[in-house]
Amino acid sequence: MSSRFVYAIATMDTKGVELNYVADCLRTAGVQVKVVDVGTAGLPKGKPDVTSDEVRGEATKVAGEDRAAAVTSMGESLKAYLLARADAGLVAGVIGIGGSGGTALITPAMRALAIGVPKVMVSTVASGNTSPYVDCSDITMMYSVVDVAGLNVVSRKVLGNAAHAMAGMVRYSVDAVPGEETLGMTMFGVTTPCVDAVREQLERAGHQCLVFHATGTGGRAMELLVESRMLKGVLDITTTEVADEVVGGVFPAGSQRFKKLVESRLPVVLSLGALDMVNFGAQETVPKQFSDRLLHVHNAQVTLMRTSANENRLIARWIADRIKHAVAPIYVMIPELGLSALDAPGQPFHDPETNAILFQELETQLQGCDACRVVRVNQHINDQEFADVVVQHFNTLASR
Repeated sequence: MSSRFVYAIATMDTKGVELNYVADCLRTAGVQVKVVDVGTAGLPKGKPDVTSDEVRGEATKVAGEDRAAAVTSMGESLKAYLLARADAGLVAGVIGIGGSGGTALITPAMRALAIGVPKVMVSTVASGNTSPYVDCSDITMMYSVVDVAGLNVVSRKVLGNAAHAMAGMVRYSVDAVPGEETLGMTMFGVTTPCVDAVREQLERAGHQCLVFHATGTGGRAMELLVESRMLKGVLDITTTEVADEVVGGVFPAGSQRFKKLVESRLPVVLSLGALDMVNFGAQETVPKQFSDRLLHVHNAQVTLMRTSANENRLIARWIADRIKHAVAPIYVMIPELGLSALDAPGQPFHDPETNAILFQELETQLQGCDACRVVRVNQHINDQEFADVVVQHFNTLASR
């Protein structure tokens, strides 16, 4: 801990007194602190260890810059500042305090740090929808209860608790360094038999398998661990998030899906799990333009829609546009007899002709990509034989 610090961050032109209180609590708990000012509108209240100008570095404020532009610029500068110090091994943790503006400024920089680095954000907006701030990172959000505007009987307790939570994370860090055998996998309820069968084989071979629920954030979280170098291989079996991204479902993949995978040079096996469906909420929430489509009520809060032939073409192109930039071999496994538990003989989404369009378009779009090796398997995705082939091809890549 001698050269590592908790970076305590706020816009000190409005939150300086409160931030210094947090820093004092941390120091009393035996933690080294750097107080960082990211204010853009005035002089700091109190003396920071790192001034806003130091955070900005060469990205100096432009004359006449409005508040929104100044906050955005400062957020980017803070991200670069923290990443540089994390790369140098100086960051023990990050704690931020703020209202909506401060939260929007500080949390992107927190998200840029590796999974496992302690991150606490005390915020006035932490009791609402926190997904824009947390996304798929491990930020701990704490609701401030009262505004971060002065020290009082409530704010002292909340801010003190946050500081001591951070001190505990730093002083009692869990040693969880991933081994050479840590793998990531994507799963949905309708692909569980496949993923379980693959996982069990790989675990028997000594791998540790981390399974991610393919609900939009799941795929992105897996790729964040790839970027953090916490995974040594990926079996992206359930790519259903792409259907939601392309068609407009509630579990979208995000525009950067697959980017970190194809840049990683890790062994990657990709399949088409649950691409026969788009996810929506309760049936009454399904957009009107889809009212004449084949819908399946999974439960009171989840309605599934069968993908169409044209949507499958678009999905195939979306995937191919991203993975064709791979710098290392990727196996793309096509289960010809069905993509999910609902896409099997006698099930509502069984439609071999529509699936065939997805398969053919994907093969066509990947022609000329030497790294992308398409493998057709005459099995359903949940058949044991398909799981066996997936494991065989992953082992081929892993042994390179």
